[in-house]
Amino acid sequence: MSKLKTFFISFLLSISYFLLATSSAYAQDSIFGPIEAPPHIEKHGGDIASGNFGLINFLSSFIKLFMVVAGLFAFINLILAGWQYISGGGDPEKISQATSKITYSVIGLLVVVGSFTLAGIFGFILFGDASAILSPKIYGVGTN
Repeated sequence: MSKLKTFFISFLLSISYFLLATSSAYAQDSIFGPIEAPPHIEKHGGDIASGNFGLINFLSSFIKLFMVVAGLFAFINLILAGWQYISGGGDPEKISQATSKITYSVIGLLVVVGSFTLAGIFGFILFGDASAILSPKIYGVGTN
């Protein structure tokens, strides 16, 4: 039990020393100096003034790409299900499979469109701008 007590006391002493010894470092104005944007960031789709750069730009592009891929997938699935429905030849099993594919494709499209609509509505209600959630902006040092 004394080893645990010794460890606890030494731990508290080392933490208090760390806090007291480093408190003078926070009084400095700036350690690193001025921070500037990397050169030619505008060439890669970044706009420092609007806050549209880096991870936010990547995620926004990824969401747009995902929505396009989801739309294309649903469109191709609808065409294949329609072809399966036409070529079913009166077979109730093939027709029911095609009908379920069509139903699921339409439900998937409604989910994609509904998510965009809800994001626009919530963005307008919370931020006063319908594109606030769909195209977010991060404000930081050097941005308005």
